[in-house]
Amino acid sequence: MSDSEDDAVEKQLKIVIVGEAGCGKTCLASRYCHDEFTRQYFPTAGVDFFLKRTVLSGAGNITLQIWDVGGQSLAGNMLDKYVYGADVILLVFDITNPVSFDALDEWLDTIRRVVVSQERQPVIVVVANKCDLEHKRKVRPDRQHKFAQENGLGSHLVSARTGEMVALSFHKIVAEVLGLKLSRIEQEEQQPLMQAEILHAPAATAVTAAHCPTSSLNY
Repeated sequence: MSDSEDDAVEKQLKIVIVGEAGCGKTCLASRYCHDEFTRQYFPTAGVDFFLKRTVLSGAGNITLQIWDVGGQSLAGNMLDKYVYGADVILLVFDITNPVSFDALDEWLDTIRRVVVSQERQPVIVVVANKCDLEHKRKVRPDRQHKFAQENGLGSHLVSARTGEMVALSFHKIVAEVLGLKLSRIEQEEQQPLMQAEILHAPAATAVTAAHCPTSSLNY
């Protein structure tokens, strides 16, 4: 096959998203794939599937099969089937929920036991969600960085609600798997335009926040 023919072949990657219920896995996938967000919370039973087609310079067309695994799957008997053949596994937690972070140890241990026999080992990345709720943060950044460093994992901070860093993080991870590096233009293209949200206080006092709403959200 010639180089031109090889470039024309669409690459496919399998990305599996895991983590505790309520940490925002589905919202993360929905934001990246459809640029949508909902405040309503519907727990994922088993696994949901998303598809995203993208283009990276040096790689051409890429199809991402995203598997959104329900939080209860850690105690089930299907997790090994969900993560089989994964190129990327995202360990997601909610920065306002310490329980979701503490659970990453068990998720990581279980996943590593499952994939140890695979010929090709997946890239595993820690994703801290809900950075728009920084004022309600309960998991310090240094804990996330320490966990990632001690386990040799990548680390990202995103907001599924605002879209901040979501697309860019996905693209950086995909580029890493493919042995590429995003250009500055590609990175800038994945940065969403952040709009201020104006909340009207009872005393007719308007509060403007770039991406940190005062309401508590379950996403």
